[in-house]
Amino acid sequence: MKNIMKLLAVVMICLSTQSFAQTFKFGHINTQEVIALMAETDSANVQLEKYGKSLDETLQGMDSEFRRKYEEYVQKQKDWLPAVLEAKEKELNEIQQRLQQFNQNAQREFEQKRQELFAPIFQKAREAIDKVGKANGFTYIFDTSAGSLVFINDNSSVNVLPLVKTELGIPADKTLPVNAQPAA
Repeated sequence: MKNIMKLLAVVMICLSTQSFAQTFKFGHINTQEVIALMAETDSANVQLEKYGKSLDETLQGMDSEFRRKYEEYVQKQKDWLPAVLEAKEKELNEIQQRLQQFNQNAQREFEQKRQELFAPIFQKAREAIDKVGKANGFTYIFDTSAGSLVFINDNSSVNVLPLVKTELGIPADKTLPVNAQPAA
């Protein structure tokens, strides 16, 4: 029994020593850059821009109606009876409230549309990063776009952007234009 206990102790010491000797492999990537380079992002941005223009056109139409009625109010207010004047003021207030409500709803809907369009893109990028991390034996891959890393030693950390670009089918020579901002 003593020999078994000694053997177990030796095995435990060996296993724990082996786990401490394990080396870690670190990587880093700017996920916003990956997302900006993906073809799906271009498509999503086109759809989002089209959706935004549609909302803006509706808002402009409502604003034009308000301005037209306001100009009529300014021009004819001296000629109107008090009851007509009160009704026109009430109508202007209602149009202005609808305009403000539509603007708030449009902003909320635009953001929901953005999330709807970009969620699968974020998911695809995340899955590619996970796949590259597992396939290449990384312990950690840090996201440099999050802004929480203040220092990266390029000798100890691998930029996995080229590997992820390959995984996503993005040409190796495709880069962001110098003045371009990564997708949000």
